[in-house]
Amino acid sequence: MAHGDLTPELIGSSVWTDWLVQGAGIPVYDVPLVSVGGGFGSFTLLDVLRVRGVPTSHLRVLSTSDTPWQTWEYLTRVSQLPAHERIRSDSGARPDNIWGFPSYALQEAWRDRSLKPLAQVLTEPLLADFYAPRAGLVMASVQREAERIGYWEMLAKGQVRMVRKRAGGGYYTVLTPPAGASPTKRVALRSQYVHLAVGYPGLKFLDDLQEFRQARGERYRVVNAYEPHEHVYDQLRRRPGTVVLRGAGIVASRVLQRLMDDRERHGLHTQIVQLFRTYVTGPHGPHPFMRRKGGDGWAYQAFTMPKSAFGGQLKARFRRASPERRAELAKLVAGTTTPKLRRWQEQMDTGRRQGWYHPLQAVVERIDQAPDGRLVSFTRSANGAPAQFVSDFIIDCTGLEADMPEHRVLDDLLTHGGARRNKAGRLQVGESFEVLGAESEGGVLYASGAATAGNHFLAVDSFLGMQTAALDIADDLTRRGFCEGLGPVRSAAQWLRWAANRRPE
Repeated sequence: MAHGDLTPELIGSSVWTDWLVQGAGIPVYDVPLVSVGGGFGSFTLLDVLRVRGVPTSHLRVLSTSDTPWQTWEYLTRVSQLPAHERIRSDSGARPDNIWGFPSYALQEAWRDRSLKPLAQVLTEPLLADFYAPRAGLVMASVQREAERIGYWEMLAKGQVRMVRKRAGGGYYTVLTPPAGASPTKRVALRSQYVHLAVGYPGLKFLDDLQEFRQARGERYRVVNAYEPHEHVYDQLRRRPGTVVLRGAGIVASRVLQRLMDDRERHGLHTQIVQLFRTYVTGPHGPHPFMRRKGGDGWAYQAFTMPKSAFGGQLKARFRRASPERRAELAKLVAGTTTPKLRRWQEQMDTGRRQGWYHPLQAVVERIDQAPDGRLVSFTRSANGAPAQFVSDFIIDCTGLEADMPEHRVLDDLLTHGGARRNKAGRLQVGESFEVLGAESEGGVLYASGAATAGNHFLAVDSFLGMQTAALDIADDLTRRGFCEGLGPVRSAAQWLRWAANRRPE
């Protein structure tokens, strides 16, 4: 075992003593609060804590990413939402601005010297589509705020291996630094508080596509929308082809629009087969007060959740519900949806009318490969009729994997940290997003983001959801004496500093 590495005693112990860590030769650094992840979840908490007066020396964010928007930028870009495209988010949902004012619409109107964004907000959704900011505007705003709060002073690069309870209170977070950055293989951060915002463990493939890729070693023709697949669009521009699209959410709609935009822009002859497992024909829901629009296979919703889930009646109802009822409500309101945009609707209508867009309800039974290398999807329709579709590419748009055992840190937390699953299979957290069962003699482990779905707050995997978690965590830390409260006077003073782009104090 190399000096400065994990020993069998450390790996097998759920609670670490200081002498056990020192005996392994692992350097120890003390910092009051550590955030693991380095994406928007970590950024929003650090932003709130800096606004509440916590100095950068008291905070560390551990991440393999250079910026808090790096992973998000990658995922939006490969899923056909590059910087100039509009994302699925509300005008006031600003990761860089806990006050939500000025909104993205107001900022865009000021920057472009145009009243169009404001007019859209005022008339949405009756006379215009819901306003949504461009991805590039979000990243530029977050960069400005990251520089203002001293984000890179708090960043420690590396891969987090585990979080273990410390005898005497608090936690050890083990980091594997980049090669050459440390004389030892591991370093440990000793802290009273730990925050986990690790996002999704990885890509989620449909079972039949996963089996085909593993059996054939096929990575070129069968792709996931969340992995680089620009070669698909490049080849279709060079010669005509057929694409089978799987999925019915926001990513499927974006990939479909990219295919239709390319067809229109470059005069292509691409054929598109859209396979829906569930084909939505109209408005649907359990009763008149919980129905969403739908049609042509798609379920329509402007945002990932109804607006009331972020701060209205649904939020309160979800908070009061039992774990079993929460699971039921989540299935009702958190299904696969996409915004209903006028331009996209017109393109689909044209495709159906001209015969190059084929939306179908079908279950795929297996995938095979034709002698010429193309793909054959063997399907069965809703009435049981079999069919085959030959295509040049299959694009899986079914989403991201969120199973906790797939993530090393979360899996270790379930095994050694005392954490437990909720009814949705995610981390069970309390009202302040503290991970239940993971307390450590006055130390608290918090979590936010996708890993906390199914608890008291529904919309965790969103900009507003991560800000809500950050504010609740900060309130709990205020009660514990870690940071200042955010009363009216401090809030107004800090907003003025934000507007003037001056560092928090």
